[in-house]
Amino acid sequence: MALPGRRPSRALPATLCAAALALLPAGAAATTPSATPSAARTPGEGVTAHTLAESTAPHGLDIHAEGPTDVTVRVIVVEPGGSTGWHHHDGPLLAVVVSGTLTRTLDDCSVELSTAGDTILETPGADHVHVGRNLGEEPVVLHATYLVPEGRPLSVDADAPDCAG
Repeated sequence: MALPGRRPSRALPATLCAAALALLPAGAAATTPSATPSAARTPGEGVTAHTLAESTAPHGLDIHAEGPTDVTVRVIVVEPGGSTGWHHHDGPLLAVVVSGTLTRTLDDCSVELSTAGDTILETPGADHVHVGRNLGEEPVVLHATYLVPEGRPLSVDADAPDCAG
């Protein structure tokens, strides 16, 4: 969604499913019976799964992490009037907006709005600082997956860019 004088959002509608499936135990995902019987195949049992959030990536996703990587999944709530403060991430972050409207100001001072159903893919690195704000009247709820180098923090506080005044 673009507002007058603002760039269209780079937020991607995407599927958190790929990241979440990597975290599920074998057999937790739905399976489709194969046409060829297998003596080794066993049905899953005693496993339940609950979808936290979904979206679709019409243009695909390119997420890459090198070396040992800590994977953390969090529910983030930004109350009305709340702010994340300026920060960056040392690894990619993939988040689905569950409710509310998140207003993000990026390193070039462009503004992006992300609403329920949108997915945000944040580029890692100190040159990609940003701040998230809830300028609305209802809490913003995000389901976020962080992929950061082993032992690194999920986010790093940063100074506002010069364009932010």
